[in-house]
Amino acid sequence: MFTNQDIIKIAMKQSALDINCLEEDFLKEDNVVVRSEVGALAKKYYKEPVACNLVSYGNNIVASVRDEYRAIVKAYIDKFEFYHCFETPNLHWLESRLYKYEQKICFMAEYFLPDMKRLQPLSSEYEIRFMTPENLVDLYLPEWSNALCEKRKELDVLGIGAYEKGKLIGLAGCSADCEDMWQIGVDVLPAYRKKGIAATLTSNLAMEILERNKVPFYCCAWSNIRSARNAIKSGFSPAWVEMTVKPKVLVDEMNQ
Repeated sequence: MFTNQDIIKIAMKQSALDINCLEEDFLKEDNVVVRSEVGALAKKYYKEPVACNLVSYGNNIVASVRDEYRAIVKAYIDKFEFYHCFETPNLHWLESRLYKYEQKICFMAEYFLPDMKRLQPLSSEYEIRFMTPENLVDLYLPEWSNALCEKRKELDVLGIGAYEKGKLIGLAGCSADCEDMWQIGVDVLPAYRKKGIAATLTSNLAMEILERNKVPFYCCAWSNIRSARNAIKSGFSPAWVEMTVKPKVLVDEMNQ
């Protein structure tokens, strides 16, 4: 079974593959700037074009940046304390300087990893069942859009459902986003929330992923308190944060 040290090492190794840096860059006290490149072994949801991606495991910032924006981004991460670079008002400093290049801040997220000292399969009053991809075929519906990804169905490798009298009331799924790490997403029908179902599904799915010699990870927006609470209740702890800058036209399309 993995230790916490094993897990963070695997996560940093994968992040290095994601943004074209070295694993040890995340452990340095000083910030690191590297050339932006989405590698062949990056997590499947990383897509070009990317102007820059800022990643922090709590020690510094590793900035993966296209050459034309390197000076701006380096000035930014040198100007502010690294953890303030992921929040307003400082973000406005960066975006105002990138805006003339038709670039805007796009994705911002916090990532969680299992804490092997706390993770355990939680129980529920509801029946739970594990699912293989064949069981998931008919579940690509709006109510399960966090658990499953219709655009990347081929990556959804495992699921777990909670049932009441045969009715599916909660679903967690995991996506094989890279070789060694599988991402967990979870949904619970509104009438069944605040009953511990999400944590039951998340923790049991995480244990099953670990049994398959993969590392589960969990992602949510900083402002999604409900999701962050579920991660912590399920036995996960905050591990790293990311912020991505993409072309303005793509960001504007997402806001349509």
